[in-house]
Amino acid sequence: MSTTSKIKNTSERMTGKVKEVVGSAVGNRDLKLEGQVDQMSANLKQAGEKVKDAFRV
Repeated sequence: MSTTSKIKNTSERMTGKVKEVVGSAVGNRDLKLEGQVDQMSANLKQAGEKVKDAFRV
């Protein structure tokens, strides 16, 4: 996995976590759900990168 992809995925996951926490704290359900979606998206991208790495041997 390239370092750039890993940094982008981690950044997206952290942004999603912040949105989820802030949304939960202020009672904004849409922001909380958006944060959860961002986290899931980042996790899927990370998994895809790992699969590509496995076949890159």
